[in-house]
Amino acid sequence: MKQVKQRTLLIYIMLLLFLAGLAAYCVRYVALGGRWASFSGNLGAFEDGLPALGQIVDRNGVVLYDAAAGAYSENGALRRATLHAVGDKAGNISTSALQNFQKQLLGYDLLTGTAGGGGRVYLTLDSRLQTAAYEALGSRKGAIGVYNYKTGELLCMVSTPSFDPADPPAIQDGDARYDGVYLNRFLSSTFTPGSVFKVVTAAAALEKLEGLETRTFQCTGSTVIGGDTITCPSAHGTMDFAGALAKSCNCAFAHLAVELGGETLSQYAQEAGLLSSHNVSGISTAAGSYVISENDSEIGWSGVGQYEDLANPCALMTMMGAIGGGTAQEPYLLDKVTSMTGTAARFTGSSGKMHLWRADTCAALAEMLRNNVQTVYGQSRFGDLPVCAKSGTAEVEQGKTPHSWFAGFVASDTLPLAFVVLAENSGGGSSVAGSMAAKVLRTAAELY
Repeated sequence: MKQVKQRTLLIYIMLLLFLAGLAAYCVRYVALGGRWASFSGNLGAFEDGLPALGQIVDRNGVVLYDAAAGAYSENGALRRATLHAVGDKAGNISTSALQNFQKQLLGYDLLTGTAGGGGRVYLTLDSRLQTAAYEALGSRKGAIGVYNYKTGELLCMVSTPSFDPADPPAIQDGDARYDGVYLNRFLSSTFTPGSVFKVVTAAAALEKLEGLETRTFQCTGSTVIGGDTITCPSAHGTMDFAGALAKSCNCAFAHLAVELGGETLSQYAQEAGLLSSHNVSGISTAAGSYVISENDSEIGWSGVGQYEDLANPCALMTMMGAIGGGTAQEPYLLDKVTSMTGTAARFTGSSGKMHLWRADTCAALAEMLRNNVQTVYGQSRFGDLPVCAKSGTAEVEQGKTPHSWFAGFVASDTLPLAFVVLAENSGGGSSVAGSMAAKVLRTAAELY
């Protein structure tokens, strides 16, 4: 009898250990199952380090990449236009959907694992707008972004140079055609902003300098500050504050910058979101920079977007959206994930709101940016769209053509779009980047 009791106790102990082990496994399965499934060594879900399940599609369901087939869209222009959003098979583009949304592509489920064939990953992008932006940039290096500042949906994100991911070229070191091709310039790069930064200086001036609206400025084409000569492309004559922004007068804004001081300009650049990283569906953007100087001439140049100023295109676009809406949703790229049959949708959405300066400051800036288009850039380029914008011609290395910028928003409740265009080493902001922006916005108006 004693031996039977001992065996029974042993069985109970073994049963308890089994149940404890089973419970521990279940807890770990629930907590870590998704991680186990998305391990690149899982041959049932990965092939050559890439997900072998699911699809990446645009907002309208257009297939951009079929992971099970390992195939991209049949449209060559669309493949090039979405390279940096979708990714390449070699995994060189770190900000791509193939690198950042792998768990969503696998479509892991607690009950069925990855047996459902993966997930259909919907991006917020519109393939038609992507193609239009890619064609607008042409052979130039640069970036174009468009998003809905009311909802946060990133409708367009193009970076060039690009290549066909279905037939990738053999890129040799030093080949200028593919300089920085694996870098998403819209998300991961910073550039000298040039006169687009005058919007930040204008915001600081509106809030810090009394009587600004009644002041006048004289421009003879140059001015001396701190022993250095600040130049303008031409003599602008007598202007009020709105006129100085419309004519993009370096002399006026350099003096305003000195009056404000580097500490104030740095503060307003930070409040504009230009000096910190943004989160776009889990993908971090590059943070810009503003160097505070004690030298008046350097402060003057910094106030017109030169000196050591650097800005990220996505951050500038978001800043413009926040001016247009008073506040703006932060942009996001991952819209929703469904099963391959289209059921069980899981929406992702925006990561939060972007707040800028006082409401009256944003309203005044919006009015001046609208005036820029009506009096300088030309409303006819944009059809009936009430576009508010600022151009920028950013001087870079000596001997190189300036970067061309154009950023702004559409002041419309039915088409609330903010945008940014950067064309590297391409010349005048309004003439080059402005023309690209006009083409993309006209396409957006036709689509929406």
